[in-house]
Amino acid sequence: MLDFDVIIVGGGPAGLCAAMYAGRGMLRAVLLERGLTGGELLNTEKIEDYPGFLSILGPELAAKMTEHAVAFGADIRQENVDAIERLGDGTYQVTTDSGATYLAPTVILTAGGTPTKLGVPGEVEYAGRGVSYCAVCDGAFFKGETIAVVGGGDAAVEEADYLTRYASKVYIVHRRAEFRASKVVQERALANPKIEVIWNSTVNELTGGPGGLTGLELESSVTSEKTILPVTGCFIFIGFKPNSGLIKGHFDHDPSGYIITDDRMMTSMPGLFAAGDLRVQLTRQVTTAVGDATTAAIAVEKYLTERKTAGRV
Repeated sequence: MLDFDVIIVGGGPAGLCAAMYAGRGMLRAVLLERGLTGGELLNTEKIEDYPGFLSILGPELAAKMTEHAVAFGADIRQENVDAIERLGDGTYQVTTDSGATYLAPTVILTAGGTPTKLGVPGEVEYAGRGVSYCAVCDGAFFKGETIAVVGGGDAAVEEADYLTRYASKVYIVHRRAEFRASKVVQERALANPKIEVIWNSTVNELTGGPGGLTGLELESSVTSEKTILPVTGCFIFIGFKPNSGLIKGHFDHDPSGYIITDDRMMTSMPGLFAAGDLRVQLTRQVTTAVGDATTAAIAVEKYLTERKTAGRV
């Protein structure tokens, strides 16, 4: 059983930034990450919207962030967290699938979320080589190209409209005959001359070659006819699940499970902070993740000082 001032769950940009600030604040901190540190950076080819780097590979930025955190004493452990639970005395117990138990008065949850995958051949193979789950991150790489957006909710239709500022043509592939997106979002997209909707169609396979994605094999749910749609980019927006299910007990969240925090990044559970993609916010970028984490780590310091003053070490 191990005792710390703060346990950081998740080793993406938010977690690494929180670990770096915790080290600077001389806190006894541990960062638990189930795999390599970097999170979604490891699945991103190029990043061109992080200050200080005109262009940098995702894995390279992940390595630099990890190096920076370690330089300030970050204790990074490869652990797959099973649960985060607040005990009766206010202490947090974090358990992992290795059987380890970690205790601390505070936790910063930065475990992000997982985009829902299509689960079809070629999706993994062409990830980062034509397949993306983030229009803001990767849209600029498709200037003048023909691309597809898969989905029919607000995110898919909004991002399709956004992507027309780069692409010459954007197809929206939707499995139904009508969108689930709000009427305002639909009207704006349907009025865009660069957008064409392919209704009642599902993606069977993503095809391509050494240079990356070249097309989608579509199947009509009405006629069962199969066709190839020539595109060099495919943006998939069929859902995103925040990893907030690790928290045992009630906490304030929105209908989709995103965690609601105050301006210090603290959740409705005292001592539990959240930063990055699993928090309710307007946009989810590397810059917003590290901003959240900066606030959370500094807030943890103040929270611990307040506890000590109140006699609850």
